Amino acid sequence: MSGRRKRIVIVGSGVAGSILAYGLRDLPDAEVICLERASADDHSDAGTGLNVGPNAIKALRRFLPDLADLLLSASLPWKSWRISLTGGRELMNLPLSQVADNDGIRIRWSQLYALLRQPVLDHVRFGVEVTAMRYARAGEAGPIVVETIDRATGAGGVIDGVDLLVGGDGRYSRVRETFLGRPRPYFLGVCIFRLLIEQSRIDLVDDYEQWFNGPNRLLAFRVPGNGTYIAGSFPIDPDEDVPDGVKRADALRALYTPRDGAPSDQCAFLIDAICSNLADIHWARLQEAPPVFSDPGQRILLLGDAAHPMVPTLGQGATQAIEDACVAVTRLRKALHGGGDIGTALEAIEQQRRARVEFVVDFSRDATDTMLAGADPVAGSLAKTRPDFQAKLARLYRDVPAA
Repeated sequence: MSGRRKRIVIVGSGVAGSILAYGLRDLPDAEVICLERASADDHSDAGTGLNVGPNAIKALRRFLPDLADLLLSASLPWKSWRISLTGGRELMNLPLSQVADNDGIRIRWSQLYALLRQPVLDHVRFGVEVTAMRYARAGEAGPIVVETIDRATGAGGVIDGVDLLVGGDGRYSRVRETFLGRPRPYFLGVCIFRLLIEQSRIDLVDDYEQWFNGPNRLLAFRVPGNGTYIAGSFPIDPDEDVPDGVKRADALRALYTPRDGAPSDQCAFLIDAICSNLADIHWARLQEAPPVFSDPGQRILLLGDAAHPMVPTLGQGATQAIEDACVAVTRLRKALHGGGDIGTALEAIEQQRRARVEFVVDFSRDATDTMLAGADPVAGSLAKTRPDFQAKLARLYRDVPAA
């Protein structure tokens, strides 16, 4: 490669953005700049927990083994998936070893961010918000120009001569909206809420479990640091926002209490925790949007939720962001180190990722069947014990990208 280094700007130091920065940080032919609107110690948008699928850990071991070891050392293993009714009847108890080659992990979002950002702190500009992005105008150093503002000082800035702009800025990506238009979301008609409590009852809740009362679902598991992550869902009108009336303690308690008896000890613990921490609950609606990875000019790359917003039913949001980043690291390193073309690398990333992502998006939507209005959670959960569903799980967890 001759001339200046290729300038790569990553918007968002979330999962995909941080992993991409990590994978490219040592290339002599690349200048990597990651812009993060949050401050270095601000985890207000990451106050819950998550499970990362076995496929993400398998991909990291294959592409970036040091990062895999780092995450495994700081998390709890995800070894099983159990489904019951809120009254206590067990419907499924699946060891992941039957459908995966390794465990997944359970971790706090804030801890995941801290772990992934630590090795790339020299490349991240915290507290910097992007105010404008564009293809370079006449007289500007292109191909891309990015305007920013420092959220602490109010000082503006310009980053020009950007050869590749990466959108790792989440489901409501400004990069995607600016260059490819705002995607039209599809709402499934399900509300989801999330809560992290600083309390654990390992005798009641430990590994990944779900409980149904009709289509109303609870999900919970323990995370490092004596915490319990809780998520709840219930059907709503797909064309409406989450009703305020359902955000009350009495309404939530009624959603998960069986009509014909008391909740199990596990669910009683979870229901009490939800009703005692209403102010800390994060509310959202299940939605997805069509996948897209790059622009026609091949100067924009989208990763993670920016590229393929999907429903979280199978816990594949962050997991697929990790798969995306692993593939992007390999393709871009090859292009940048060998003097190759960035556009060719973007084409290769999309070719390698599109079919895989479309399968995961569709499978996640299909697995939401037990959470929709009128669903039969008993029949739907029992169906997940059958060979056809578990064959899809095995494909999900085992068929990771090739290095």
